Amino acid sequence: MPGSLFIVATPIGNLGDISARARAVLGTVDVVACEDTRTTGALLCHLGIEKPLIAYHEHNEIQLAPVLAARVAAGESVALACDAGTPALSDPGFRVVRECRRRALPVVPVPGACALVAALSASGLPTHAFRFVGFLPPKSSARLRFLATIRDAADTVILYESCHRICKFVGEILAELGPERVICIARELTKFHETILTGTAADVVPRIKGDNLRGEFVVLIAPEGFVL
Repeated sequence: MPGSLFIVATPIGNLGDISARARAVLGTVDVVACEDTRTTGALLCHLGIEKPLIAYHEHNEIQLAPVLAARVAAGESVALACDAGTPALSDPGFRVVRECRRRALPVVPVPGACALVAALSASGLPTHAFRFVGFLPPKSSARLRFLATIRDAADTVILYESCHRICKFVGEILAELGPERVICIARELTKFHETILTGTAADVVPRIKGDNLRGEFVVLIAPEGFVL
């Protein structure tokens, strides 16, 4: 009988957010495939779990996806984890899940923390329809073209941005979408310095530019015409 591939969500900051089910799965699988063995190793140490770790990241997932799927087919249970949050959402994971689906092998989600969902739930922006686009290209021209395509969006648009580009990007939002567009900027979610700023671009952008910028950011852009 085949084993299973478990898609295990891990905390995005606060280690108390690990679920009892995730802890149990990590403690019973044969091996854990993870983005960074040091990060996941520290989490397992915190949980008092010892398991073999395999580095599975964007630079080797094409080669390792069939290898991991073969191990599942041979009867092993494999947990897939990323550094923080839910695997395959702007993190490695899609390819090994696809490979297991191609082989009709069991794929079991173990849900938990997800930065985009956490930010959306606390933002005050519309939640009935939203679009997640991950990280935008680093070039300003590409980001401006994307912003032009969502100027008349009817849903909330969610994306991730790094601390190195957030100041420039929020300035581009202000210039392209206008000062009255409602946005939310969330950073350090579930951590000590958690910050969630919601308001018009004219209000939020200056507060971001003058802040102490660390960590990764979740940026939410409200539909056109939305008013708080």
